[in-house]
Amino acid sequence: QVQLVEHGGDSVQPGASLYLSCQASGQIFDIGTMAWYRQAPGTQRELVATVTREHKVRHTEIAKGRFTISRDNGKNTVYLRMDNLKPKEPAVYLCNADIRTTPFNHAVNSWGKGTQVTVSP
Repeated sequence: QVQLVEHGGDSVQPGASLYLSCQASGQIFDIGTMAWYRQAPGTQRELVATVTREHKVRHTEIAKGRFTISRDNGKNTVYLRMDNLKPKEPAVYLCNADIRTTPFNHAVNSWGKGTQVTVSP
């Protein structure tokens, strides 16, 4: 059984910064690409950024210039630093990862339950 648990969500003022983390635990052989998504109420889930095992990153337009994804392979953890948060960005931020539990099986795409980010004056 594999779990992804996010931390770091908070209620902040516009312009503030937050640092989210998501750690995978359980039976883990290998973690491939890790990613952050976000979902606001009544909207579709949006990709924010991805990072490969080799630390190759891709930030979508949502993230460019303000958000930075990174990971620590030794800790099975992915991070998202968010700067200059805007009022339009309140959402649940969810962690996603491709995880292999043994050398013999394929990776399974797994989700965390999310952490809430609220931006208001």
